Amino acid sequence: MVYTMEGHALKHAVEEMLFHLLPTVQLTYAEAVGEGDWCRSILTEVDGQAQAKAIVCLDGMVRESESRAPVEGLQPLDYKRTITELVKTTVYNAVVPALPEPPVWGSLTGVRPAKLARGLIERGMSRGEAAEYLREHFHVSPARTALTIRAAATAMELDRAIGPDDISLYVGIPFCPSRCYYCSFVSSTTAQSGHLIEPYLDTLCREIEETAALVREAGKRVQSVYIGGGTPTTLDENQLARLLAALEKNFDFSALREYTVEAGRPDTITPEKLAALRAAGVGRVSINPQSMDDAVLAAIGRRHSAQDVLRAYDQARQAGFDAVNMDVIAGLTGDTADSFARTIDTLIGLAPENITVHTLAIKRGADLTDKAAASAQRDTVSRMLDGAAQALQTAGYGPYYLYRQKFTAGGFENVGWCKPDTECFYNVTMMEELQTILSLGAGGVSKRVERATGWIERTNNPKYPLEYIRAADRLAEGKRKLLFPKQ
Repeated sequence: MVYTMEGHALKHAVEEMLFHLLPTVQLTYAEAVGEGDWCRSILTEVDGQAQAKAIVCLDGMVRESESRAPVEGLQPLDYKRTITELVKTTVYNAVVPALPEPPVWGSLTGVRPAKLARGLIERGMSRGEAAEYLREHFHVSPARTALTIRAAATAMELDRAIGPDDISLYVGIPFCPSRCYYCSFVSSTTAQSGHLIEPYLDTLCREIEETAALVREAGKRVQSVYIGGGTPTTLDENQLARLLAALEKNFDFSALREYTVEAGRPDTITPEKLAALRAAGVGRVSINPQSMDDAVLAAIGRRHSAQDVLRAYDQARQAGFDAVNMDVIAGLTGDTADSFARTIDTLIGLAPENITVHTLAIKRGADLTDKAAASAQRDTVSRMLDGAAQALQTAGYGPYYLYRQKFTAGGFENVGWCKPDTECFYNVTMMEELQTILSLGAGGVSKRVERATGWIERTNNPKYPLEYIRAADRLAEGKRKLLFPKQ
């Protein structure tokens, strides 16, 4: 599809909405439209009113949409938001009549719908009014609106427990025993990069020491720690113990309310590693099957079986963990609505505190054939997610956080479900951007959140293990700037 812009340069807004609605098309910007499918996005401003218009040709049928809003006197940020929404809304309204059915998230393309809902409530709307606004203004389906409002309520409740000097820590271990075919994270297999684990730990322990000194100097208090990856339990028990000891030695954990380690791959979990985690005070682990169907696991490159998941879960309970999360992914190769339902039923039978239901994300660089296949799977994924939601709610789980990704199959979402009072504090504060999070390790993105204004500033660590190791002397520089912005 060719698209043009007249009177504005909001290229990202136009592309984002077109991809949201037409994920299999290849978009090309041009100065003028020609034959075939095309979209013209036009923005004008007269007498303090901005007016957007979209004219779309799909399969020979031309449709138009217009929308306007007052912009006179708006501050620059509010002005940008207003015209961006106008452009996206008109493109949405022009394209949707050509679709078999509208997307369940309507015209919402952001990754944090609950943050949007929370903003509406904090500006004076009731939850009911915010829900109505999402349905009427953004055309969000009733089911997704309910998810959003629940997640917003959880975030607002946990927000009250965060003080002005409270922060969280993320520690990244970018190594895995093998790479799953759907993975988009920065991680290295042990076969390729296992020789870097020890020097990586050397550098990470140094970064821990330097970051902890900055935290003490800034008078900050650590509320939660999340060790993710990759697969942290790729490390052996001695390496894990070394990492955990470095964290405990350097940081004051007296105010810690949650300590999580992703022991995600069952084939990396042993009683010795679990004992090392418990000895260091870790209370929450993730054991992530992704599927409980052995054929699906083999197809996606997982080197474990469903039986291994059951073994690892039992070992975690025997080790004394009272909070366990288990991840699944809807839309995996070879999975069906029925086999996915059996996976959900099996996990419910185990009764972990948290079950996180992800939607398969299409890799950014996927070709059109892959994207078309994912789009064709929309109905199956929809049945998977709807069935999981019904089964989980019937079993007493409730949604506590959600987020979206731009390349998920069918444009759906990822939802964390939990038993009452077992919400993962880190997941909510990270996704809803409620507090400053310092990230240590390769690929870490630290965020300073100004709670009074919502202003966010970021600093990144080098992405890859070898780059990270080579940057050891300057890893603390970005965090110093975040913690001491006026120096």
